[in-house]
Amino acid sequence: MPLQPLRIIDANLDRSSEGLRFLEDVARFLLNDTTLSQQLRVMRHDLANKTKPLRAKLLSQRDSEHDVGAGRENAIASEVKPSQQDLSGLITANAKRVEESLRVVEELAKLPEISSILDSAKFEQARFILYALEKELVSRILRQDKIKWLTGLYAILDRQVLAGRNELDVASQIISGGAKIIQLRDKQGSKAELLPIAQKLRNLCVESGVLFIINDHLDLALAVDADGLHIGQRDLPLPAIRKELPIDRIVGCSISTVSQAIKAQNEGADYIAVGSIFPTTTKKEATLVGIDRLKEVKQAVSAPLVAIGGISQSNIEQVLAAGADSIAVTNAILGHEDVRGAAQQLITKMELIRGKYQNA
Repeated sequence: MPLQPLRIIDANLDRSSEGLRFLEDVARFLLNDTTLSQQLRVMRHDLANKTKPLRAKLLSQRDSEHDVGAGRENAIASEVKPSQQDLSGLITANAKRVEESLRVVEELAKLPEISSILDSAKFEQARFILYALEKELVSRILRQDKIKWLTGLYAILDRQVLAGRNELDVASQIISGGAKIIQLRDKQGSKAELLPIAQKLRNLCVESGVLFIINDHLDLALAVDADGLHIGQRDLPLPAIRKELPIDRIVGCSISTVSQAIKAQNEGADYIAVGSIFPTTTKKEATLVGIDRLKEVKQAVSAPLVAIGGISQSNIEQVLAAGADSIAVTNAILGHEDVRGAAQQLITKMELIRGKYQNA
């Protein structure tokens, strides 16, 4: 068997293994994603098993000392621009490294002297699988910064509860009170009416450094370039929404059962809204689930949990103690004339409660 193809295969298999291990560790340690991590691990092991019959021959032809390209890969890596050295850039670089290496092995496996040992189609299949995994990893990392905001006050700007008050003025007050997320919700108005309002709110949130979420309407979220979309059980399914939204936009899903929460997480929800925790006048048809359901969901999923429904100063400690990462409120803010003060009081209470449990 000619020696040169074996040296090329050996070098590219090493690149593939190293790149896959990096991607696997990102999925495991940074995203805490068991499924993605397992998929990448299985791919790495499968490649090792596919080339096992050649292992002894590959090692016997390895000659790193006289490799004329030794050190060149590191030199090229050091020339990468700073903007390409963020985490998403590193994921893409390593994925491309693996994909290119797989393509090289795929082509060499077509040689008569190698085709009897290696199946070219298997390497092609692995390459296409990795294309999808790369997209998922990058999209998850790009959304991670937005998801980190889901630790504070999530204010729902319900236009029916606003009762004619100016949306922009109220949102400005809520943001100055410390809210990290503003969601626009309107169950009755037309989208033509909502569009200019949503655009103004989006601009305000960008200027203020807070997230802007649209409730229900995918087309409206796309039109104003919102940070994300929040859906319920009767809205478009998550997989369909994921196909339409840019990969760096987040999606939240309302649930009332543990099985719904698990399904939402498996289908790509970035956060899960559990409710209604307490009776609420905002959504009279909402299913009352209680604190115990919040605890059950906390045990079943790893996605951030947003508690919603009837939450106020008097019961917020129960909700945080049960495992909520963020608190979504409507009346607890909009029901007050001083919405800024109401937001500040809730946030102060949340910080005191969290401090109490951290120091316990």
